[in-house]
Amino acid sequence: MESLQDGSFGTLALVLMAGMLPLAAVTVTAFAKIAVVIFIVRNAIGIQQLPPNAILYGLSIILSAYIAMPVMNESYNAVRDSGLAMNEFEHWLAAGETASGPLREFLLKYTDQKQLAFFENSLAGIWGEGKTVEIDRNNLSVLVPAFMMSELTRAFEIGFMLYLPFMAIDIIVTTILIALGMMMVPPTTVSIPFKLMLLIALDGWTKIVHGLVLSYSA
Repeated sequence: MESLQDGSFGTLALVLMAGMLPLAAVTVTAFAKIAVVIFIVRNAIGIQQLPPNAILYGLSIILSAYIAMPVMNESYNAVRDSGLAMNEFEHWLAAGETASGPLREFLLKYTDQKQLAFFENSLAGIWGEGKTVEIDRNNLSVLVPAFMMSELTRAFEIGFMLYLPFMAIDIIVTTILIALGMMMVPPTTVSIPFKLMLLIALDGWTKIVHGLVLSYSA
């Protein structure tokens, strides 16, 4: 009976962990930054449905998993070497604490200090003084929102810089069409081929993806 309960608890814990994976994939990996940047680039080109959303989300997930692989390996090895039997609730808590060590280091490395200070200092006002005694900036409740805000900020900074060349093409094409008296021709009809030509000539998608991946290099 006891073994059955242990096995049932282990199964329940695995199901709960599997349910939390999508949330973890979005909040504690590079997914948000990568997805925002590549969607901004697609909007800047002006072809709203190409590449399709499924391809861009798939690319974001693959790149996020590639970047997070060292952290996942460290967490797995730490839990494996801990020797926990994983048949009691306390063992799962200990395993979670052990596995979160490499994750905390990753989040702290790529989190802006201003965001970290804000979420750390705002705990007392939101949670109350008595509930934040043991909470510091290394706690996941502080690190995760600070990391997400830092990633979104960097994503829009990168997206802004990538948007400018495509916007310049739109302005040039519009000015030329007006000068030629072709005001009835939609500027996007003429500018999109030039944007695609620029993207192909510079090997744009490769450079964007490589730049995003290398932004997490040691």
